[in-house]
Amino acid sequence: MLLAGVFFALMNVSVKYIPHIPAIEIIAFRSVISLVISYIFLRKQKVNVFGNNKKWLVIRGIVGSIGLISFFYTLQNIPLASAVTIQYLSPVFTTIFGIFLLKEKVKPIQFLFFAISFAGVLVIQGVDARVDTFWAVVGIISAIFSGLAYNVIRRLKNTEHPLVIIFYFPLVTLPFALIVSAFGWVNPEGWDWAILLFIGICTQTAQYFLTVAYQNANVSKVASLTYIGIVYALIFGFFFFGETFNALAYVGMGLVLLGILLNMRIKQVSS
Repeated sequence: MLLAGVFFALMNVSVKYIPHIPAIEIIAFRSVISLVISYIFLRKQKVNVFGNNKKWLVIRGIVGSIGLISFFYTLQNIPLASAVTIQYLSPVFTTIFGIFLLKEKVKPIQFLFFAISFAGVLVIQGVDARVDTFWAVVGIISAIFSGLAYNVIRRLKNTEHPLVIIFYFPLVTLPFALIVSAFGWVNPEGWDWAILLFIGICTQTAQYFLTVAYQNANVSKVASLTYIGIVYALIFGFFFFGETFNALAYVGMGLVLLGILLNMRIKQVSS
């Protein structure tokens, strides 16, 4: 999970480096690269590329696609650390959906911790003029569908190879991304091509490590390891994009992380 966090951080920075390329177009390129890499490795390992539980594989592809598309748009429209922090609400939804999909238990006090995290998002949105309500909501939508995706990955742990789960992600995403991109296509130029390739490789690598982690450990415990990503986001945002925040914005980020980490601690103790 720590390795996944490193590659996701590199992907996030790369997406912000090409704001002139529409997010949906970046996702189309990323999907092509991921689809090809996954297919090659699955064929080499003689694994059935279409898997066994096709229904849940398609569902994983759909919810994962919605989560990724909405996250890429928030990355391009608000500061890096803010986008990453809001997306880090996903473990809240991972835990809530886990009640219904995985029959995991949630203690009443955990809902207080969830409220603390949401309060943090409200603080960030309220004190940072660069984060308007629309993009904050889009970020929350990304977190919701990411939470769903993580639960589906866990559900598929006993029936599917990790690369099959990853293969369905671009398989479902690519047709939609290509159709939408066609209406506002921007031709990449120069270094754009290298950055797009790098995004695809980073995303593929991160997705592989993330899938393996969620398939082999308790959902809530694994999710708690993602939060080193906020450190990457703050550092990269400052050095690459000159992004700074006022004290209250840092308080908001802290509240999001505090609520999530308290929740993870309760889950770990109870398990």
